[in-house]
Amino acid sequence: MREIVEKLYRIEAEQKRRRETDFLRSYNAGEKKHEKQLAFHKSGKRNRWVFGGNRSGKTECGAVECVYMARGIHPYRQNRRDVHGWVVSLSQQVQRDVAQKKILRYLRKDWIEDVVMLSGRKDAPEHGIIDFIRVKNALGGSSVIGFKSCDQGREKFQGTSLDFVWFDEEPPEDVYLECRMRVIDRQGDIFGTMTPLKGRTFVYNEIYLNRHADPEVWYEFMEWADNPYLNPNEIAALESSMDERALQSRRYGKFLSDGSGLVYPEFDENVHVIEPFSIPTDWQDTVSIDPGLNNPLSAHWYCVDYDDNVYVVAEHYEAGRDIDYHAQEIKRICEQLRWHTDYKGRICALIDSAAKQRTLGSVKSVVELFYERGILVNPDVEKDLFSGIARVKSYLNQKNGLPNLYIFKNCVHLIAELKGYYWGSGDSPRKADDHSLDEMRYYLMTRPKKSPTVVEKTSIQKDKEKRIRGLKQGKVGW
Repeated sequence: MREIVEKLYRIEAEQKRRRETDFLRSYNAGEKKHEKQLAFHKSGKRNRWVFGGNRSGKTECGAVECVYMARGIHPYRQNRRDVHGWVVSLSQQVQRDVAQKKILRYLRKDWIEDVVMLSGRKDAPEHGIIDFIRVKNALGGSSVIGFKSCDQGREKFQGTSLDFVWFDEEPPEDVYLECRMRVIDRQGDIFGTMTPLKGRTFVYNEIYLNRHADPEVWYEFMEWADNPYLNPNEIAALESSMDERALQSRRYGKFLSDGSGLVYPEFDENVHVIEPFSIPTDWQDTVSIDPGLNNPLSAHWYCVDYDDNVYVVAEHYEAGRDIDYHAQEIKRICEQLRWHTDYKGRICALIDSAAKQRTLGSVKSVVELFYERGILVNPDVEKDLFSGIARVKSYLNQKNGLPNLYIFKNCVHLIAELKGYYWGSGDSPRKADDHSLDEMRYYLMTRPKKSPTVVEKTSIQKDKEKRIRGLKQGKVGW
């Protein structure tokens, strides 16, 4: 009897020890929920990124995602047997000190079938460099978490079909592209967790600017305040030790430019970009066009609601096409939207005033060519750049918590241009990738400038002002 009791005590002690060291269980059931980590795990996209400051919790969710997949216990995805994935670090030393350490934290020892080392002892893998870990898959198979470092070079990333790749910090572009090739066969996942210290690199262009253009791209920004486990006093101490540029990247995970600022810092994807919905016919206003043949032609469809809010609801954006093609595409989109026409059945639009000019290669202007194809374009638009920028800013600004400009998420080129429009040398924006922004300025500048609301004064206010004027004029008895 005594032996049975002692055995039960040992079992209970072992179960308690496992509970105390089962960090994945604590992560899943933590009282302090990290909502952005949860959003990362729940996303069904195949190319997911977390841009976060140091100690924002980004690496934790990357490591947990690897364990979820390798174990076949992902709470929000269809699980697989015999999963093969890579953890990619910048160097082997960083692998040992960061990603490898996190994986071992969340991977219980009884889940590990084998550890193969590049250096160090397999009975103390945390002190060495791991080649791969063989993991017991809960569905009955056996999974592999392999470790790679970017300093090995692109050639070391060739040849293997994978179910997932986790980039712990930003990889070189050639390594990223090679890893994307590795997940094609198995329709696997790419996910990255990084602090964007290198500025506007390929990740900025391929992921940050491209989320709405690529249906498989998802990203989230994390900062210190999102991490419920970070002490407020520690946040204050960290913040006081950094300048503004360091704070933007190391606290907020923001991409830094090369010294020039955004033209439209007021633009916020989470506020201004919305899901498409059926627009009432009487909201339809007009189409605005920035013409191009070799360069992209950009056209957007604009609507206005009863509260004078502007909605950008459709987009045509394409380069290297002739007027016939563009006219047909504009008509096609108008038919889809059941867009209104004038009394002669023509589509009405605004266009850059440069479209009035006749080029050497044509005896007709772009205005005339569109007119012949049933699109009545008005080139009399206000093109002053700085007034136009100020007008766009006035629509983006959130008055009483709400802006006056909303963009349907299918207008991917306009969204990308708003996010990537920077001031250049002097006082002018960089003249690149601004075709959609130009025609949006033309449109907003045609709209009547909003006058401030006049509030009728009460009789008491009028009497008070009359008495004050009398006192100023020295009239006794007022």
